[in-house]
Amino acid sequence: MDTLSQRWARLEPHTTMTGPDDDRPRPAVLLFHGCGGLRGHLPKYAEVAKQAGWRAFIVDSYGPRGWSRQFAMATVCTGLLLRGDDRAGDILAALHGISQRPDVDASKIALAGWSHGGWGIMEAMSADRSRSALGLADPGNVSLDGVIATYLAYPYVGVAAFNRMRPWRHCPKTLAVIARSDHLTSVRNAERVHAMIRDCGTELETWIADGSHSFDEPMTAPPMRYDERLSDEALRRFGALLHDVAVAPAA
Repeated sequence: MDTLSQRWARLEPHTTMTGPDDDRPRPAVLLFHGCGGLRGHLPKYAEVAKQAGWRAFIVDSYGPRGWSRQFAMATVCTGLLLRGDDRAGDILAALHGISQRPDVDASKIALAGWSHGGWGIMEAMSADRSRSALGLADPGNVSLDGVIATYLAYPYVGVAAFNRMRPWRHCPKTLAVIARSDHLTSVRNAERVHAMIRDCGTELETWIADGSHSFDEPMTAPPMRYDERLSDEALRRFGALLHDVAVAPAA
């Protein structure tokens, strides 16, 4: 079982940073891909963060494991490997490592996850970290106090997400995106989960986007379909969330 430092040592070479070209401590957003792996939409969100004066870190969970997109589609997307609680270990390890960078303001960090990545964030927010959990020997050795926002893009809250109704233990401001035509969950189920999170004290805004799962990913694989207009709106709302929670130093 990895420690936080060991897991981060594996993830760090597969993490890409985008941000202003300076060494000032800046707010940071950590971006976690869906079960299909790194795709073309995440750099767009990273660029929005950069324009807001934030640093953005795109964390690849598959590179350190030697997994191809095809392998992940056949195993992770089907629930055979790396379920949400396992992915939460990557999220905590990345938070642990990135918080220690001198060019990051560890008191102003946002976590953003798409589908499977959102599932992992929800597990990280709700898990009992007082003991070994989430595939880590020391999950409680990273503080969540600096996490001031989460962005959940059509997070997986289907039947395999056994802990989806477990109350969060840390409650940052959250923007939760629901895809109206999501084939993995109904709007009613997603709203029920998000209402539970809101009842825990989280300031949570829900946006029901009139599209399919992965509507902001530039590809079409029915029943998922790219929608440029909704993608632009998602980018705008993502940027607005960052502006709402922290004022970054001028570039």
